Amino acid sequence: MIELSGAAYSYGRSGLLSGLDLTLAPGSFHFLTGPSGAGKTTLLKLCYGELKPTEGQVNAFGSDTRKLGRDGLARMRRRVGVVHQDCQFLDHLPIAENVLLPLQVSGQEIGRDHLDQLLGWVGLGHRADALPQQLSGGERQRAALARAVIMDPDILIADEPTGNIDWEMSQRILTLMAELNRMGKTVLIATHDLALIRAAKPMVSARVLRLAGGTLAAAGAGL
Repeated sequence: MIELSGAAYSYGRSGLLSGLDLTLAPGSFHFLTGPSGAGKTTLLKLCYGELKPTEGQVNAFGSDTRKLGRDGLARMRRRVGVVHQDCQFLDHLPIAENVLLPLQVSGQEIGRDHLDQLLGWVGLGHRADALPQQLSGGERQRAALARAVIMDPDILIADEPTGNIDWEMSQRILTLMAELNRMGKTVLIATHDLALIRAAKPMVSARVLRLAGGTLAAAGAGL
Protein backbone atom coordinates (compact mmCIF):
# COMPACT_ATOMS: atom_id res chain seq x y z
CA MET A 1 0.00 0.00 0.00
CA ILE A 2 2.72 2.46 1.01
CA GLU A 3 6.40 1.66 0.48
CA LEU A 4 9.50 3.74 1.15
CA SER A 5 12.61 2.70 -0.78
CA GLY A 6 15.85 4.45 0.15
CA ALA A 7 13.79 7.52 1.03
CA ALA A 8 15.54 10.58 2.41
CA TYR A 9 14.46 14.05 3.43
CA SER A 10 16.52 17.17 3.97
CA TYR A 11 15.59 20.63 5.17
CA GLY A 12 17.84 22.87 3.11
CA ARG A 13 21.37 21.55 3.47
CA SER A 14 20.56 19.74 6.70
CA GLY A 15 19.78 16.04 6.22
CA LEU A 16 17.16 14.71 8.62
CA LEU A 17 16.26 11.27 7.24
CA SER A 18 18.25 9.00 4.95
CA GLY A 19 18.01 5.56 3.37
CA LEU A 20 14.61 4.70 4.81
CA ASP A 21 13.01 1.40 3.78
CA LEU A 22 9.51 0.70 5.05
CA THR A 23 6.49 -1.24 3.82
CA LEU A 24 3.01 -0.64 5.20
CA ALA A 25 1.25 -3.79 4.01
CA PRO A 26 -2.53 -4.23 4.04
CA GLY A 27 -3.82 -5.03 7.53
CA SER A 28 -0.48 -4.44 9.28
CA PHE A 29 0.03 -2.53 12.53
CA HIS A 30 3.17 -0.50 13.23
CA PHE A 31 4.49 1.61 16.07
CA LEU A 32 7.11 4.25 15.30
CA THR A 33 9.20 5.38 18.24
CA GLY A 34 12.41 7.32 18.77
CA PRO A 35 13.77 10.39 20.54
CA SER A 36 12.23 13.85 20.20
CA GLY A 37 13.51 15.59 17.09
CA ALA A 38 14.39 12.33 15.35
CA GLY A 39 12.01 13.08 12.47
CA LYS A 40 8.99 10.90 13.29
CA THR A 41 6.50 13.52 12.11
CA THR A 42 8.51 14.08 8.93
CA LEU A 43 8.46 10.34 8.22
CA LEU A 44 4.69 10.27 8.67
CA LYS A 45 4.33 13.21 6.27
CA LEU A 46 6.36 11.30 3.67
CA CYS A 47 3.95 8.39 4.06
CA TYR A 48 0.81 10.42 3.39
CA GLY A 49 2.26 12.74 0.77
CA GLU A 50 2.45 15.97 2.73
CA LEU A 51 6.19 15.92 1.95
CA LYS A 52 8.02 14.37 -0.99
CA PRO A 53 11.38 12.65 -0.54
CA THR A 54 14.49 14.58 -1.53
CA GLU A 55 16.09 11.24 -2.44
CA GLY A 56 14.77 7.74 -2.95
CA GLN A 57 11.13 6.91 -3.51
CA VAL A 58 7.77 6.73 -1.76
CA ASN A 59 5.12 4.64 -3.51
CA ALA A 60 1.53 4.97 -2.35
CA PHE A 61 -1.04 2.58 -3.78
CA GLY A 62 1.20 1.93 -6.79
CA SER A 63 2.10 5.56 -7.54
CA ASP A 64 5.33 7.47 -6.97
CA THR A 65 4.30 10.42 -4.77
CA ARG A 66 6.88 12.67 -6.45
CA LYS A 67 5.01 12.27 -9.74
CA LEU A 68 1.54 12.89 -8.37
CA GLY A 69 -0.06 16.21 -9.18
CA ARG A 70 -2.54 18.01 -7.00
CA ASP A 71 -5.50 15.84 -8.01
CA GLY A 72 -3.53 12.63 -7.68
CA LEU A 73 -2.36 13.55 -4.20
CA ALA A 74 -5.93 14.41 -3.21
CA ARG A 75 -7.14 11.00 -4.38
CA MET A 76 -4.33 9.27 -2.53
CA ARG A 77 -5.01 11.13 0.71
CA ARG A 78 -8.63 10.06 0.67
CA ARG A 79 -7.32 6.56 1.31
CA VAL A 80 -5.19 7.66 4.27
CA GLY A 81 -6.74 8.94 7.51
CA VAL A 82 -4.44 11.11 9.61
CA VAL A 83 -4.70 12.00 13.30
CA HIS A 84 -2.43 14.98 13.85
CA GLN A 85 -0.69 15.66 17.14
CA ASP A 86 -2.36 19.05 17.59
CA CYS A 87 -5.83 17.91 16.41
CA GLN A 88 -7.05 21.28 15.21
CA PHE A 89 -10.73 22.00 14.65
CA LEU A 90 -12.84 24.90 13.43
CA ASP A 91 -13.93 26.35 16.76
CA HIS A 92 -17.16 27.89 15.44
CA LEU A 93 -18.52 24.53 14.24
CA PRO A 94 -19.96 21.78 16.48
CA ILE A 95 -17.90 18.63 16.66
CA ALA A 96 -20.25 16.67 14.36
CA GLU A 97 -19.69 19.20 11.57
CA ASN A 98 -15.93 19.16 12.17
CA VAL A 99 -15.94 15.38 11.76
CA LEU A 100 -17.83 15.74 8.46
CA LEU A 101 -15.40 18.26 6.95
CA PRO A 102 -13.28 15.76 4.95
CA LEU A 103 -16.41 14.51 3.20
CA GLN A 104 -17.66 18.00 2.47
CA VAL A 105 -14.29 19.03 1.02
CA SER A 106 -14.36 16.02 -1.31
CA GLY A 107 -17.99 16.65 -2.30
CA GLN A 108 -19.33 13.46 -0.74
CA GLU A 109 -22.34 12.98 1.47
CA ILE A 110 -23.03 10.76 4.45
CA GLY A 111 -26.27 9.75 6.10
CA ARG A 112 -26.94 11.07 9.58
CA ASP A 113 -27.32 7.52 10.87
CA HIS A 114 -23.76 6.69 9.78
CA LEU A 115 -22.41 9.82 11.42
CA ASP A 116 -24.26 9.01 14.63
CA GLN A 117 -22.84 5.49 14.58
CA LEU A 118 -19.32 6.81 14.11
CA LEU A 119 -19.64 9.32 16.93
CA GLY A 120 -21.11 6.61 19.12
CA TRP A 121 -18.19 4.31 18.28
CA VAL A 122 -15.70 6.87 19.62
CA GLY A 123 -17.94 7.59 22.62
CA LEU A 124 -19.02 11.07 21.54
CA GLY A 125 -22.63 10.51 20.57
CA HIS A 126 -23.74 12.77 23.42
CA ARG A 127 -21.25 15.48 22.43
CA ALA A 128 -22.16 15.87 18.76
CA ASP A 129 -23.40 19.44 19.22
CA ALA A 130 -20.57 20.57 21.50
CA LEU A 131 -18.02 23.08 20.24
CA PRO A 132 -14.37 21.93 20.12
CA GLN A 133 -13.33 24.21 22.99
CA GLN A 134 -15.92 22.51 25.19
CA LEU A 135 -14.27 19.09 24.80
CA SER A 136 -11.65 17.56 27.06
CA GLY A 137 -8.29 16.51 25.66
CA GLY A 138 -9.40 12.89 25.37
CA GLU A 139 -12.65 13.86 23.67
CA ARG A 140 -10.74 15.98 21.16
CA GLN A 141 -8.49 13.04 20.33
CA ARG A 142 -11.47 10.76 19.80
CA ALA A 143 -13.13 13.39 17.61
CA ALA A 144 -9.92 13.62 15.58
CA LEU A 145 -9.97 9.84 15.16
CA ALA A 146 -13.59 9.97 13.97
CA ARG A 147 -12.68 12.67 11.47
CA ALA A 148 -9.73 10.59 10.23
CA VAL A 149 -11.89 7.53 9.50
CA ILE A 150 -15.04 9.27 8.21
CA MET A 151 -14.02 8.48 4.60
CA ASP A 152 -13.28 4.81 5.37
CA PRO A 153 -9.54 5.00 4.60
CA ASP A 154 -7.33 1.99 3.97
CA ILE A 155 -4.58 3.33 6.23
CA LEU A 156 -4.70 5.23 9.52
CA ILE A 157 -1.65 7.28 10.52
CA ALA A 158 -1.55 8.84 13.98
CA ASP A 159 1.09 11.23 15.34
CA GLU A 160 1.40 10.97 19.14
CA PRO A 161 -2.38 10.42 19.52
CA THR A 162 -2.10 9.88 23.29
CA GLY A 163 0.57 12.46 24.07
CA ASN A 164 -1.61 14.88 26.05
CA ILE A 165 -4.20 12.64 27.69
CA ASP A 166 -4.31 10.40 30.76
CA TRP A 167 -3.53 6.69 30.77
CA GLU A 168 -7.14 5.51 30.87
CA MET A 169 -8.03 7.60 27.82
CA SER A 170 -4.81 6.50 26.08
CA GLN A 171 -5.90 2.89 26.41
CA ARG A 172 -9.33 3.76 25.04
CA ILE A 173 -7.76 5.38 21.96
CA LEU A 174 -5.50 2.36 21.51
CA THR A 175 -8.48 0.00 21.74
CA LEU A 176 -10.29 1.93 18.99
CA MET A 177 -7.24 1.72 16.73
CA ALA A 178 -6.88 -1.99 17.40
CA GLU A 179 -10.52 -2.42 16.39
CA LEU A 180 -9.80 -0.62 13.12
CA ASN A 181 -6.88 -2.95 12.50
CA ARG A 182 -9.09 -5.99 13.09
CA MET A 183 -11.40 -4.53 10.43
CA GLY A 184 -8.50 -4.75 7.98
CA LYS A 185 -7.11 -1.22 8.25
CA THR A 186 -3.36 -0.63 8.20
CA VAL A 187 -2.29 1.39 11.25
CA LEU A 188 0.89 3.40 11.87
CA ILE A 189 1.24 5.15 15.24
CA ALA A 190 4.13 7.41 16.17
CA THR A 191 4.59 7.49 19.94
CA HIS A 192 7.26 7.98 22.59
CA ASP A 193 5.12 6.07 25.11
CA LEU A 194 6.63 2.61 25.50
CA ALA A 195 3.94 1.68 28.04
CA LEU A 196 1.35 2.20 25.30
CA ILE A 197 3.27 -0.13 23.02
CA ARG A 198 3.41 -2.78 25.73
CA ALA A 199 -0.33 -2.35 26.40
CA ALA A 200 -1.05 -3.17 22.75
CA LYS A 201 0.44 -6.65 23.00
CA PRO A 202 -2.83 -8.46 23.91
CA MET A 203 -4.74 -6.52 21.23
CA VAL A 204 -2.68 -6.62 18.05
CA SER A 205 0.34 -8.17 16.39
CA ALA A 206 2.46 -5.07 15.92
CA ARG A 207 5.85 -4.26 14.49
CA VAL A 208 7.88 -1.73 16.45
CA LEU A 209 10.19 0.59 14.52
CA ARG A 210 12.75 2.99 15.98
CA LEU A 211 13.88 6.15 14.23
CA ALA A 212 17.18 7.58 15.41
CA GLY A 213 20.12 9.27 13.76
CA GLY A 214 18.15 9.66 10.57
CA THR A 215 17.73 5.92 10.02
CA LEU A 216 15.00 3.40 10.69
CA ALA A 217 15.47 0.02 12.35
CA ALA A 218 13.20 -2.72 13.68
CA ALA A 219 12.99 -2.66 17.46
CA GLY A 220 11.44 -6.13 17.35
CA ALA A 221 9.30 -8.12 14.98
CA GLY A 222 6.46 -8.05 17.52
CA LEU A 223 5.67 -6.80 20.97
